[in-house]
Amino acid sequence: MSTFTNRISGKSFLLASTVLALSTTAFAQDSTRSKVDRVTPFNGVKDYRTWSVGAWGGGSAAFGPFGGPYYFNNFDFNNVGFVYGGYVKKQLLHNFGLQADFMRGQVKGATKASQQLTNGISTFKTDIDWSAAVSGVFSIANINWLNKQSSIIPYVSAGAGAIAFKPTIATANGTETAVLNSDGGKTHRELFIPVGVGAKFVVARGVNIDLAYNVNFVNSKKFDGIDNGTKDKFSTARLGVEFALGKKHKPQLAVVNPAAQLAMDLWDKNAALKNSLEASDSRNQAAIDGLKKEVADMKLDTDGDGVPDYLDKCPNTPAGTKVDGAGCPLPTPQVVKEKIIITEADKKVVKDAIDNLEFDLGKATIRPTSFASLDKVASLLVEKNFSLKLAGHTDNTGSAATNMRLSKERAESIKAYLVSKGANASRIEAVGYGSSQPIASNKTAAGRQQNRRVEFTLY
Repeated sequence: MSTFTNRISGKSFLLASTVLALSTTAFAQDSTRSKVDRVTPFNGVKDYRTWSVGAWGGGSAAFGPFGGPYYFNNFDFNNVGFVYGGYVKKQLLHNFGLQADFMRGQVKGATKASQQLTNGISTFKTDIDWSAAVSGVFSIANINWLNKQSSIIPYVSAGAGAIAFKPTIATANGTETAVLNSDGGKTHRELFIPVGVGAKFVVARGVNIDLAYNVNFVNSKKFDGIDNGTKDKFSTARLGVEFALGKKHKPQLAVVNPAAQLAMDLWDKNAALKNSLEASDSRNQAAIDGLKKEVADMKLDTDGDGVPDYLDKCPNTPAGTKVDGAGCPLPTPQVVKEKIIITEADKKVVKDAIDNLEFDLGKATIRPTSFASLDKVASLLVEKNFSLKLAGHTDNTGSAATNMRLSKERAESIKAYLVSKGANASRIEAVGYGSSQPIASNKTAAGRQQNRRVEFTLY
């Protein structure tokens, strides 16, 4: 009776573990907690728990889904080995972490009834003294657009490590023989690659049930005791529990739904701002009404002269009277117009200055060859008290901001030179227009040359 019971329980465990672990459909539901932990989006991982530890137990078998040949593939639940282990995991991103795995246990197998191996070998068992591997774990569906909290998170894993094992083979009559390594010892040490799929089930704050199925590729032909064919592999189905480390008020990075966290952060900020505005309006309505009345009183201008009553020192000014800042009538200005006569000779002096004007490339530095003609312009301004407008222009090469700055600086450079020669600075205006006022096409070199200019206007 005990044998039959062990077979049924072992069969149920391995079948359930394999079916659930191989499932690739991710589904989720709202957490049993009424409120999901709040974090600050785009603030790194410091708001989360990123370290976790786990322990597990499960079954092993000498077969896998990646093809044979398998010398020991007459599978029944008598040939399920027991394996167990633990791991330490560091979650680096929402959907990726590094995991250090440790495993011990046993793998068993039997031949088919029709299969005959060398020396009548019919079964094997391999004791795994230890194995250690580092794997990358990729979560498949921890971003869930339907619910606030993911409760089931499928994942895939792949890694590499080392394994120490002791294989033993047995004949049909029960004679067992240890398979020795190349040094004559019983313990074999080889590299192996674990590849797996699984799912995490969130059952409590910082506690997850871990269900996984792994295929382990061993860099040895002796793992099953038969030193021929391809290198060996074995499968494990395991059920374990994972505990997040760190402060309990922080959520676990591996199971948090980042889309929901971002949405909740925005909702919280919006609600806080709305409440703050409503409270502010309620508390300050009377003060706001008072300020509105004061502003209205300050705008009151009884005589309509443009100066508010509270600043008007000359109230009741007749309509249409021009007043100063205190509201008092301005004295009637005496306008004396000065007749300015610009001769052809004056124009030629300015034209020569324009024709001879040169700057260093891309700079506002006037070249010495331009000084003589600029000296004549300065003398003209001093002698005849002319006013002068300097307008700098560029082509469209380079950014608009750079061209505007360069055109202004060149006009200012000419003004500074003329002032240094005695011209009245208040009668010289320097402006820059950049490339906004071309006089020729910027598509040709000749056109761009014409557009790079400084215009002199006497008045």
